[in-house]
Amino acid sequence: PGRNYESGKIHPITKTLEEVINIFSSMGFVVAEGPDIETDFNNFTALNIPPDHPAREMQDTFYISDEILLRTHTSDTQIHFMENHEPPVRIIAPGRVFRHEDVSVRSYCLFHQIEGLYVDLGVTFSGLKGTLDYFAQELFGKNVKTRFRPSYFPFTEPSAEMDVSCIFCNGKGCSICKKTGWLEILGCGMVDPEVYKSVKYNPDKWTGYAFGLGIERIAMLKYGVQDIRLFYSGDVRFLRQF
Repeated sequence: PGRNYESGKIHPITKTLEEVINIFSSMGFVVAEGPDIETDFNNFTALNIPPDHPAREMQDTFYISDEILLRTHTSDTQIHFMENHEPPVRIIAPGRVFRHEDVSVRSYCLFHQIEGLYVDLGVTFSGLKGTLDYFAQELFGKNVKTRFRPSYFPFTEPSAEMDVSCIFCNGKGCSICKKTGWLEILGCGMVDPEVYKSVKYNPDKWTGYAFGLGIERIAMLKYGVQDIRLFYSGDVRFLRQF
């Protein structure tokens, strides 16, 4: 008799990515895609990160030439979309990003992000908070709590990081959340007016918010994976669990 062939399994990264996309799609966000190989202008300068800006040191970049690089975030897709579309804009931009980092249990040179952007008349930070609260409850369950901490990103002002109550200990404190009861999942903020100038939007008329999250980070939390390298190992024993 011939051998039986097992049916394929959906990779946990793909599974998580599709789940996140479905949640934001239900809120009216449209999927936009951009290139993996990007110009320095779209990846940095248009996002209010000029050549001498210290924020460039926050992201170790793979340069192909002085002006061409592997994108370090999917925010470049926002620039492409705004250059070709008039407001209002409500998009999510999923994709691969690349950073020249040491490969370890928690970091990898390749990972996936989803960036979100909403630009319209009268967009507020409270609207951003409501959107992300709903997203967290849909992803982790209705009992999850969220908190926002002040932070810094060159392309948003004000900026914040959002934490969710630890899904492993229900906020009581464990080794996963380092006894704090909270897990950081994304960064967000109101779009800086300088970004609007790069895409020829009127900053006195339009307001908007943006957010970004790492898919590997979410997948590790949802499935209790301790080592990010497992996602890229190609080990069938690991993938069969999903």
